[in-house]
Amino acid sequence: MMRKNAKFDRAEVVDNATRLYWEKGFNGTSMRNLQDVIDMRPGSIYATFGSKEGLFKEALNRYTEMGIEELRRCRVHSSSPLVALNVFMRNVVLDYANKAPNRMCMLAKTMGELTQDTPELLKEAKRLLAKVEAEFVTLLQEAQDLGEVDSTKNVATLARHIQVQTMGLRTYAKACDNQEELETMVDDVFKHHPF
Repeated sequence: MMRKNAKFDRAEVVDNATRLYWEKGFNGTSMRNLQDVIDMRPGSIYATFGSKEGLFKEALNRYTEMGIEELRRCRVHSSSPLVALNVFMRNVVLDYANKAPNRMCMLAKTMGELTQDTPELLKEAKRLLAKVEAEFVTLLQEAQDLGEVDSTKNVATLARHIQVQTMGLRTYAKACDNQEELETMVDDVFKHHPF
């Protein structure tokens, strides 16, 4: 007996939900918004993802995967790990202005929006932020091995610094329309870096 093919593309649904949640946040996204954007009825959403929260978790994971893919792409096309980090930061702070539903990091936005009423979602956002930070650690360790980063520096501490700077600049970019000023601020992270 042949199984019925799903009537939807799960990856496409999650991508569409990710853009919506990134723009409106978890609390700002209604079931009606989801229904309109992903073209699924509430019953189908619950049957497929378990709940609005289940779909949000998948969206957070998809957002994180996109960021890690971007970081790895930057490394492939850059001459060094530190150059890759700089390019990545420039991309997410400057280029996302026109491409992204919201200039803020979706994970940072989630951390700011959610309360202890949604502990599972907060826990997931924290886990995913740590996953991104681990990718920064990997790049910084490579940079240290290549002599780009002082061998006495703690790469985990440096990765946290990059994470904080990236999240902060992305948040600031929502309030700043001056592209040149933002470019200078990104460059300053690497000119005056603690590496």
